[in-house]
Amino acid sequence: MLDGFLTESILGKGIDAGLLEVAVHDLRAWTTDKHRTADDRPFGGGAGMVLKPEPVFAAIEQLQTPGCRRIYLTPDGVPLSPALAQDLSRQQHIIFLSGHYEGIDQRIRDHLIDQEISIGDYVLTNGTLAAAVVIDALGRFIPGVLGEEKSLTHESFTGKLLDFPQYTRPAEFRGMTVPKVLLSGDHGKIEKWRHARQVEKTQQVRPDLLKQTT
Repeated sequence: MLDGFLTESILGKGIDAGLLEVAVHDLRAWTTDKHRTADDRPFGGGAGMVLKPEPVFAAIEQLQTPGCRRIYLTPDGVPLSPALAQDLSRQQHIIFLSGHYEGIDQRIRDHLIDQEISIGDYVLTNGTLAAAVVIDALGRFIPGVLGEEKSLTHESFTGKLLDFPQYTRPAEFRGMTVPKVLLSGDHGKIEKWRHARQVEKTQQVRPDLLKQTT
């Protein structure tokens, strides 16, 4: 699932440049039975399957390094934010455990996991997709990955405001014109216009973010 994601675009270039490294591991490599069983039915009944503790403990205990952060991707974790992504970007080694099926044995969460992260209030088919999102989010904060560090300070959620509208050439297309202020060359007026549009958009779409700034 991650092969294409890890080789394309900005993240792929960052990996090629040696700015970050991502290794993918199959839990079945740490199973011990002939069927390579990594999951089983939940005690107490219920639908679905649960990841077993044995292969997860064996995998993490073999892969972990001193001081590494062990993270479980789960809908009931702490919400991913720019501040959290930036914090993760400073870590030397992170192990992401991707949940599948109905989740993982609680003993894993109690004794192996340092942090639980959610990318939103919804459920995915498996946590690998969530891990990819977190990797991409933290990768942007690693120096050199984006190329132009200014991009980090002019995007949605920086300073708790959504992004401002962007325009490019031509200045007129099918009767639709670019706001004159953007063509003025007056950077002070442009910054004020952009900030006003950020506040306006945030008020319309995410008013909760404005409450967080007051």
